[in-house]
Amino acid sequence: MSMFDKPPAVLVLEDGNAYHGYAFGKQGETIGEIVFNTSMTGYQEILTDPSYHGQIVTMTYPHIGNYGVSVYDMESNKPFARGFIVREFSRLASNYRSNQDIQSFMQQHQIVGIEGVDTRALTRRLRQGGVVKGIIWHGEADDAKLSELAQRARDHEDIDGRDMTPEVTTALPYARPSFASRPRVIVMDFGIKHSIVYKLELAGAEVIVVPAQTTPAQIMALNPSGLVLSNGPGDPDGPKYAHNTAWQIMGLLPTYGICMGHQILGLAAGGKTYKLTHGHHGANTPVKNTLTGEVEITSQNHNYVVDIDSIPGGQFKATHINLNDDTLEGMAHVRYPVFSVQYHPEASPGPHDASYLFNRFIKEVNAFEGARSLPSLAQQPVG
Repeated sequence: MSMFDKPPAVLVLEDGNAYHGYAFGKQGETIGEIVFNTSMTGYQEILTDPSYHGQIVTMTYPHIGNYGVSVYDMESNKPFARGFIVREFSRLASNYRSNQDIQSFMQQHQIVGIEGVDTRALTRRLRQGGVVKGIIWHGEADDAKLSELAQRARDHEDIDGRDMTPEVTTALPYARPSFASRPRVIVMDFGIKHSIVYKLELAGAEVIVVPAQTTPAQIMALNPSGLVLSNGPGDPDGPKYAHNTAWQIMGLLPTYGICMGHQILGLAAGGKTYKLTHGHHGANTPVKNTLTGEVEITSQNHNYVVDIDSIPGGQFKATHINLNDDTLEGMAHVRYPVFSVQYHPEASPGPHDASYLFNRFIKEVNAFEGARSLPSLAQQPVG
């Protein structure tokens, strides 16, 4: 078989809609929740973002793979997306940074893909009808096979209500060595991206990443000056242990929530989340900072949103609003140095629109460090 042969494949949604195309990546089949991403670039970062665990990603940009894959652009140690849908993938990669082409990358990491699909039609279906489950199957499919595949998609376990965090979190804590004296920041790993750790280090933190089920006592025993709640996949209502940890530490440490971490803060404070019709996935979403009036171009990847009005006692105020649908994109506690954003500030669609958030967090952390180092009244000299 030559590199330009195109074996048949089909994508079948749980409602019975079928999209015929051609197989690429690992030969076989895969089932998951179908979402679409509007980014023009960044397919490698998307595939390796743990927040896509359990999902099959449709790229709306028609030509994918032309700049290959680079080891330096991995957002985790392996891909987490369950499948990949594109209009056309490039069999040739032209980029001096590229280590391999997308076809070999997907084969190496067991990702099933389909190309030749009318991704515009599929995206319109998801926008109008909402997110659905689907199956990519490599091979010829008659009507009986299509019916069988649709039923298998319907029978597949829903993401809603599931705690998917144990499937993506680190098994053991790990530290990023620092050769300078820096304030220590603990990151709870719900499916963290490498670039979040990098941005924290760049802002001036010593970073220790801990498993999602780490208790408040275990966190405080590490003598931290700040806490970060990371991004992650699935329904934020699932990891109740994380809600409890965030609630117990709220007010004890400067805290910064990102994406799922933002949702966990809202739930920890007694609020509610709800699922969007088709989610926000892309690198071109305008968000208004309500404190400054400025508009940021953001990268997003989430299906759930915090309802800030459901948080009792007015504990949080809205700081960022999505200009496409007016949903909440950021909030801050009215008393404590605790804030969060729904989008991904470690990504760079702006390219620097959201960089200030890491600096803001480290400023709070440094203030906490400074206050902690002051002598207490009992230690003050008398007279």
